[in-house]
Amino acid sequence: MRSLAPGIKLITSFSRDSWYRFFILLLTFVFYTTYHLSRKPISIIKSQLHRNCSNVIHPADLNITDNDTWCDWAPFDQNNYQNLFGVLDNCFLVAYAIGMFFSGIFGERLPLRYYLSSGMILSGIFTALFGLGFYWQIHSLWYYCLVQALNGLVQTTGWPAVVACVGNWFGKGKRGFIMGIWNSHTSVGNILGSLIAGVYVSSAWGLSFIVPGIIIAAAGVICFLFLVEKPEDVNCTQPQHHESVEQEPLLRNSSSNEEIFSANTSTAVETVEDHTEAISFCGALRIPGVVEFSLCLLFAKLVSYTFLYWLPLYIANVAHFDPKKAGDLSTLFDVGGIVGGILAGLISDYSGGRATTCCAMLIIAAPMLFLFNKIGQNGLPTTIGMLLWCGALVNGPYALITTAVSADLGTHECLRGNSRALSTVTAIIDGTGSIGAAVGPLLAGLISPTGWNNVFYMLIAADVLACLLLSRLVYKEVRGWCGYTTRLRGFKEI
Repeated sequence: MRSLAPGIKLITSFSRDSWYRFFILLLTFVFYTTYHLSRKPISIIKSQLHRNCSNVIHPADLNITDNDTWCDWAPFDQNNYQNLFGVLDNCFLVAYAIGMFFSGIFGERLPLRYYLSSGMILSGIFTALFGLGFYWQIHSLWYYCLVQALNGLVQTTGWPAVVACVGNWFGKGKRGFIMGIWNSHTSVGNILGSLIAGVYVSSAWGLSFIVPGIIIAAAGVICFLFLVEKPEDVNCTQPQHHESVEQEPLLRNSSSNEEIFSANTSTAVETVEDHTEAISFCGALRIPGVVEFSLCLLFAKLVSYTFLYWLPLYIANVAHFDPKKAGDLSTLFDVGGIVGGILAGLISDYSGGRATTCCAMLIIAAPMLFLFNKIGQNGLPTTIGMLLWCGALVNGPYALITTAVSADLGTHECLRGNSRALSTVTAIIDGTGSIGAAVGPLLAGLISPTGWNNVFYMLIAADVLACLLLSRLVYKEVRGWCGYTTRLRGFKEI
């Protein structure tokens, strides 16, 4: 018999279930990459909307009344431009935080394919509308605030939907590693968004928004055409979501060598009838660990989003780079975030301690933020190294909580087979975190005029608080490693 080509052997070595799982993982990765890709341009163009115009050569035929602000984009040409940038950020982030609590409820009750694709198309429209303000010569703060707020609302469709979809397809074994790699879409989106916006920021900053808007809208069309919500929709095997034991440490993972894309994950699980009613908001809050991780994410996301929205401007002001170079250099923070997210997933899978992994990284992050502020600008190699380290330590816990922890809690065995809790739990955790994401950039805008040192002190304090909020869960995990068992709380009705 003639031997098969090596490539065909590789393809046929994976089952039909495995290919579908890989396909869903890739699709959702691309979808949420475009979400973050469309959020990033605002941080890149800030240093273009308000510049030191005295160093810019002006056209000879231009009548200049103020040599310092003639090249700025009104209304950001005033001395309070940092406060205005903070308002602009918060129009998006507050709307996002409020909408997130409702998004999960809608996500449990609407088809994910329609919900996600419509959100992406609308997000593309609102992102492009912000950029069109450049071509339409709009100088009203209210216009940009309204567009940002509407974009923040429709962007809430993304996270609960993609996490619920991935949670439907993948079991608990190696979930931290899988989602650690998968969650790099956040950093990849930030990097691509920075690079795309950087291409146009100095020439026509409107395109910094219009191009990402077109990309996410196109991805929404792809979502509508190809997304498969659940394995049973295409006759694939359902994954194992929890261990068949009566007692287990909080969020403890399976230590079996389950294949990442294995189709045989449900063979040891007793079939449980799916509940028809979605979980209530209060019922989701009663799941052990939801409140603690939600509050922890509030402060962790405060730090992460402050860097997301203010890092390019900080680099431009402190290191005196032009807007494009500052934006390019800020992508190293996201490169570190990719590594940090994967390491956090691997460590938590190996140790079985999600909370302990997050707490350890947060403890190390606090002094690293202090060092970044003090020595981070002492030469380009030092800046690069500190950006990578801070990115890994800040985004590692944030990535772990929003992915593997959310999926663990959304399929917790106390739910007794209710498969319609994942989107709601994810929305609660990320919605609470989004409150911090809204507060962080706002505080940075208010504090930065008093000096960047005070901004970093605020970030360090938030990091310490995030760590302290996990102390009870860390204690339970350590007791579990020492041989003590923790009985699950009783859930009579959810």
